Amino acid sequence: MSLLNKKIWIDIEEPKTGIMFNRLLKKFQKEGAELLITARDYDSTFQILDDLHVKYQKVGKHGGEKLEDKLKTYIDRLSKLYPYVIKFAPDYFVTFSSVEGTRISYGLNIPSIGYNDEPRNVPVCKQIFPYLDHIITPMCVPEEWYIHLHANPEQLIRYNGIDEIAWLSEYEPNPNILEKNELEKGKFVIIRSEPSFASYFIGKLKPEETLISQFFPAIFNQFPNLKYFLIVRTEKQELYLKKKLEKYIDNSNVIITRFMPNMVDLCYFSALVISGGGTIVRESSLLNVPSIEFFPGDTAPQEHFLIKNGFPLEHIKESEKIIGKSIEILSKKPHHDRFNDSFKKKIMQFENPNEICFRIVKENLIKEV
Repeated sequence: MSLLNKKIWIDIEEPKTGIMFNRLLKKFQKEGAELLITARDYDSTFQILDDLHVKYQKVGKHGGEKLEDKLKTYIDRLSKLYPYVIKFAPDYFVTFSSVEGTRISYGLNIPSIGYNDEPRNVPVCKQIFPYLDHIITPMCVPEEWYIHLHANPEQLIRYNGIDEIAWLSEYEPNPNILEKNELEKGKFVIIRSEPSFASYFIGKLKPEETLISQFFPAIFNQFPNLKYFLIVRTEKQELYLKKKLEKYIDNSNVIITRFMPNMVDLCYFSALVISGGGTIVRESSLLNVPSIEFFPGDTAPQEHFLIKNGFPLEHIKESEKIIGKSIEILSKKPHHDRFNDSFKKKIMQFENPNEICFRIVKENLIKEV
């Protein structure tokens, strides 16, 4: 049976969700479901959805670094989402980790399902776990972490894999990205800043800071003929980094920006990916790209999963060690199977969380008929 005449509300709260849900949206639409897609202004979320030609409603924004502002924007977004949801009258709610969407779906008794691979984000998890009907979680993340944050064990749907497999399992590299950006494969480096304003970074970094300013100069000085994309998350980080790297910003090989389209393609054809957040290095290592994460906390279970399964990822927190490892990687020629589709065989060994979500939503909506 199809999902004809069924209504599904999907709330997209961050860039990763926009990328992850693109295929899922299409599967629901192919089955005849009517969709309400709402999205929060956070980082490059809107730009990603626009690039993917997703029709969505812009509702609310991220609260920034201050607790008072986080609460105020939460209240504001709740009030703005409410009329959309009441008018649409969804049969099901799907989210990654939308606090506002979860609260509304619970309050209106709308069946719900969410994903979560980041129980380290304690403030968010405490607000969503008790209210979602199902939570799709990677087996590599300990179940007790979720239960400790008030998830009911019966809610948890465990799978063998990590979230990034959801969109990389069907990925086809597009070499046109090279000509479009005047690049050569293996001749550029992607560097992504930390989400220093996120709730789990409070007290660790100032919102505008990024470790990139400490390790980038030494890498650039060693390989000045490579091109570097320094991708920050906020205007504050951009201003901070441009000030710290003032002597480099006029060099045509150094690009500091808050957004680059087609990031997966850029990662695939790059020589190295360095990031202060997890998603991009998980993507790149799954694509067989040498990857370094410099997140200041403990190594996440997903990273342990990737390293254990032979993907080229390292977690290094000290600037000098980041410099040393980067120089070591960039001094070598790319591995012989670096720019082919060998990555697909490894990815296909694992489960796709989007397939799990689609199956559960469809089964539950058909039960209602």
